[in-house]
Amino acid sequence: MKNKIIIASIILLGTTVVAPAQDLSAYIAQAEAQNPALQAYALRYDLAQEQVNEVNSLPDTEFGVGYFVETPETRVGAQRARFSVKQMLPWFGTIAKRQEYQNALADNEYLEYVIAKRKLSLEVAQSYYQLYGIHAEEQVVQQNLDLLDRFKELALNAVEVAEASVVDVLKLEMRQNELNAQLAILDERKRAAAVQFKNILNVAQETPIQLVDSLTIPQLETSDSIDALETNPELLKYDARYKSISQAELLNQQESAPKWGVGLDYIPVSERTDLFPADNGKDIVMPMVSVSVPIFNSKYKSVTRQNELLQQRITAEKEQRLKYLENLLAEAKQYRNAARINFNAQQQNIAQAQDAEAILLKSYETGTIDFDDVLDIQELQLSFQRKQIQAVQDFYEQTALINYLTNN
Repeated sequence: MKNKIIIASIILLGTTVVAPAQDLSAYIAQAEAQNPALQAYALRYDLAQEQVNEVNSLPDTEFGVGYFVETPETRVGAQRARFSVKQMLPWFGTIAKRQEYQNALADNEYLEYVIAKRKLSLEVAQSYYQLYGIHAEEQVVQQNLDLLDRFKELALNAVEVAEASVVDVLKLEMRQNELNAQLAILDERKRAAAVQFKNILNVAQETPIQLVDSLTIPQLETSDSIDALETNPELLKYDARYKSISQAELLNQQESAPKWGVGLDYIPVSERTDLFPADNGKDIVMPMVSVSVPIFNSKYKSVTRQNELLQQRITAEKEQRLKYLENLLAEAKQYRNAARINFNAQQQNIAQAQDAEAILLKSYETGTIDFDDVLDIQELQLSFQRKQIQAVQDFYEQTALINYLTNN
């Protein structure tokens, strides 16, 4: 993916060993290799390909053996038995049409596999960014706890010189209790999200998950044209289905043609002992040709009409799906742009909150620090930081969705 990623530090879920962060593309490749649902789609495609060999065959050859209980007498001797072999053959070109139709069905299965693969990639990416968002929140909450520790130290010093009240210290401690509770809740969310992420990857729950510590939003807007939707596999599959119905109709026309067969009868004849005519005891060999004509062909006409209706339905379904994907793309772009705007706004708010914090700390030197203001600024700063993290998470989740829609 073309996301601008800045790696600041590494975390591990489920272990304390420090290791390099694993790139999102590596997790996607891991999921593609191990996800059982995707493997099932791949097997369906392999099965469809193998069925091409199945249709490349003729009907079973018929063999027959008959024994005359009462041997019929002929001029050249008595007939003792009858041996026959018969092979029915489709009309010329029918087998080729069957192969083309089965290949079209295999193409359908391949596109279903491609769609499943892309949906899996999207699911991995969005789950990854959800984990990132939780981790980033944990970091800012911990940073704010550290900041409160500094303020608490200042408050205790101020109490000693009667420049602050014990109530100020209690307020700071209550705020710390609240943030510690939020940190515990975030840890529970992280554990649940990690379980879901590992299940998508189809790995053991004790497997460590490595994340980048910091993501930023690029200020340059990428161009994602609606025209790019035309190459989305979700739409291409309708073209493949339409083509398979066309191949089915060509096969139907072939199947409505006559079928013919070739065969051979062999009848052994016993020699006559009472007379000796010419060709006495000469066996009978009888080549045969047969033709099967579908005189009542209403079945094939009905299949033709059904195929026409199926193609009309597929065309309508494709148009409906295209409109849905266009709406989804427009919505994703709007959410991504909103995330960038929100990120920039929170960046300004955080800078101003830090300036206010610096002013409060500076005022401590004159003994005029107001710890109510301290708590207000700290709470605002944490709110801004969380909103900025959510903006980053939204941006990359929507980017992953746009990449899925535009076939990037």
